[in-house]
Amino acid sequence: GNVVNPDDIVRDFGADALRMYEMFMGPLEAVKPWQTSQIQGVVRFRDRVWSLCHRPLGDDLSEETEKALHKTIKKVTEDIDNMAFNTALSAMMELTNHLTGQPKPPREAVEKLVTLMSPFAPHIAEELWQNLGHSESIALTDWPTFDPDKTIDETIEMGVQVNGKTRGTVTIARDADADTAQAAALEIENVNKHVEGKEVKKFIYVPGRIINFVVKG
Repeated sequence: GNVVNPDDIVRDFGADALRMYEMFMGPLEAVKPWQTSQIQGVVRFRDRVWSLCHRPLGDDLSEETEKALHKTIKKVTEDIDNMAFNTALSAMMELTNHLTGQPKPPREAVEKLVTLMSPFAPHIAEELWQNLGHSESIALTDWPTFDPDKTIDETIEMGVQVNGKTRGTVTIARDADADTAQAAALEIENVNKHVEGKEVKKFIYVPGRIINFVVKG
């Protein structure tokens, strides 16, 4: 009695949902408990992509959406090579949420999302591809490519430390210089409280990694 019959899962949720759930459970090499109730998570993802593809689509690809798309293509492509299918699915879920919040999701992004999804959910991807107006199989379309420059955020969020203890976070330009980083950090009330009136012995700034005030007093 300690067996899950895959035929029952396919009957209730579909073969694509079963495939995606098995990949979404975690790294392939890890031991994972089977929890049928959690299949609903990938079912919701599948249904959201279905709904997305049946909405009116637009041509306007904003800079924000373009970055999100290129990041997703990069993540899914690399994760497939590394057999990290669970995090690839997570990336596609995030892109789906992003596109769902738009009045007219851009066709380019939606079509590339379906292409990324096709190795994970081939049946629904094939049907959606045809619904999007394509006569040939999605298996014959080229895999999406990404521009590395469009996967890099112009701003980053960094923790701000005072004597090695995190006192807040700041969002600054990725290439901000030390003076800009220091000024932005001091605008954080909790950081300023621990620095004000004390001697700043050293300000340590490693772009993208460390902002730390070493104070005395």
